[in-house]
Amino acid sequence: MSAPSQIRFPGAGGLRETGRLFALALDVCRAMPKRPFQVREFVQQCWFIASVTILPTALVSIPFGAVIALQLGSLTRQIGAQSFTGAASVLAIIQQASPIVTALLIAGAGGSAICADLGSRKIRDEIDAMEVLGVSPIQRLVVPRVVAAMLVALLLNGMVSVVGVMGGYFFNVIMQGGTPGAYMASFNALAQLPDLWISEFKALVFGFLSGVVAAYRGLNPPPGPKGVGDAVNQSVVITFLLLFAVNFILTTVYLQLVPPKGM
Repeated sequence: MSAPSQIRFPGAGGLRETGRLFALALDVCRAMPKRPFQVREFVQQCWFIASVTILPTALVSIPFGAVIALQLGSLTRQIGAQSFTGAASVLAIIQQASPIVTALLIAGAGGSAICADLGSRKIRDEIDAMEVLGVSPIQRLVVPRVVAAMLVALLLNGMVSVVGVMGGYFFNVIMQGGTPGAYMASFNALAQLPDLWISEFKALVFGFLSGVVAAYRGLNPPPGPKGVGDAVNQSVVITFLLLFAVNFILTTVYLQLVPPKGM
């Protein structure tokens, strides 16, 4: 007879997995300030995540900025508000597109690699051996990877913002015949510094979520090598779903707390 905690009901598995994921996130937060911090592992993970995400992120940010600029440029011409094209496109890129693009690449490239690495260690019983020796896998392996994902996401977000704004400026001014002065003036009139802060904060949170979800699925893969591949796919899908939900919450809170800048 199964234990009461294992009694099954609709949604029990999802609630159990959610609780374990939340518990791992708390363990990671508690282990971050503890010493010794694995500096070498952290530097290696930063270099690896950056090397697999910098070029794809830059290439993806260009069409993102172009699509936003072209769509908003067409819309503002229809309603006679061409002077606000710069503000609308730049704010859309900085507040929404930039952290989302960064998070998707961090989760898809860096997170999948983290999950595969930890999953392969798990099925080879390396994680169990570390626990037997009294070494915490969370502090030794998970924390450096999560912190590296957060740092790289923070830096990539700044790069995506710059590349996206430059791409939007090019397509709006060069392709659609906009006025450079009006483009920049509208941006200066409506944008404010908290718009950049919320973008960086989103990137930091998204990097944390990507690292934690990848680590959780890597530490709890289904049996066998095929299970590691399934865990990688699950980590990417779960991260994407969490990112869009958290982005909605953060955007709603920001718009309620920070009043828009008037003309």
